Amino acid sequence: MVSVGIIGLPNVGKSTIFNALVKSNQAQSSNYPFTTIEPNVGIVEVPDERLDKLAEIEKSKKVVPALIKFVDIAGLVKGASEGAGLGNKFLSHIKEVDAVVMVVRCFENENITHVSGKVNPEEDIKIINLELILADFEQVSKAVERVSKEAKSGNKEIKKKLEILEEIKKKLEEEAPIRDLGLVVDDMEMIKDIQLITNKPIFYIANVAEEQLNMDLEELGVPSDSIKICARLENDLNSLSEEEKKEYLESVGAALSGRPNSEGAHAGAPLQDVIKRGYQVLNLISFLTAGEMESRAWTIKKGFKAPQAAGVIHGDFEKKFIAADVIPYEKFVEASGWVHAREKGWVRTEGKEYEMKDGDVVIFRHG
Repeated sequence: MVSVGIIGLPNVGKSTIFNALVKSNQAQSSNYPFTTIEPNVGIVEVPDERLDKLAEIEKSKKVVPALIKFVDIAGLVKGASEGAGLGNKFLSHIKEVDAVVMVVRCFENENITHVSGKVNPEEDIKIINLELILADFEQVSKAVERVSKEAKSGNKEIKKKLEILEEIKKKLEEEAPIRDLGLVVDDMEMIKDIQLITNKPIFYIANVAEEQLNMDLEELGVPSDSIKICARLENDLNSLSEEEKKEYLESVGAALSGRPNSEGAHAGAPLQDVIKRGYQVLNLISFLTAGEMESRAWTIKKGFKAPQAAGVIHGDFEKKFIAADVIPYEKFVEASGWVHAREKGWVRTEGKEYEMKDGDVVIFRHG
């Protein structure tokens, strides 16, 4: 299962957002640095409205969405790469996740202390990113020293690994993250034994006050693709009924921030955006299966071939793969199921080289 680590300075609202995401109170949230010491873990469903439609058509007994794991990691402080705060422990927790989302505080609240004494989103982002870069620089410097000795043997693979590490080290010296290098998969595979952080996909959450919900991201001082969330509001909404949520959103004017307040009104839209974005930055897609027993979404990497996708369901399906019956979700719905889809000739039989697409509805044939 893929995992996304929630990071940020202390007192930015990480645990509050985590609680809202997993719809529980298992993550403690207090006005103290390092309240979260051991990571809190929550598993949430990836929103996919296609599944309900498939289940309706196939009269499925259950619906099984794809899942994503969120990890609430302790707050980081300036100097963490040198051991300040929880230092290395914090950094080791980040190394274990597949992607990171940085929560950036934009709200003012005199009752919640900011570790730097003032709210400054741009500066907070710089502090955290620099600490992650410094942590990687230390790791890579040690690796370069070790691999340099090994490369004296003349082994071509080791020499190539050294070249990659030296290129990474140069980038880190420029205070730029490794992800900016655009390393190919083979290069990343060659250095996978060195646990690095800034090669992981990253996105941002701007934690705002209710009155900031209508402000532009640029005005808030956060990246242009950030997800804007009022963590306190989202957390409060979890304890309300659907009707109460709608009334509450209308009363605070949250509908103006992109939430519909009439037809199609719903709470939790920004939280769904976080879940979907985590899925997107990890370059993941879903293929679908539908039948009487269940309608289900399966997570795969973009670029997976049909046998690899079959292997996600069961290892033997990949080993004994014969073919895949495939139809795009939209055509499946238009045909109202497998029977009419086959009658119309819309179901394709694909072989081992077929590259899976998001929303493919599939039946795998195997030995």
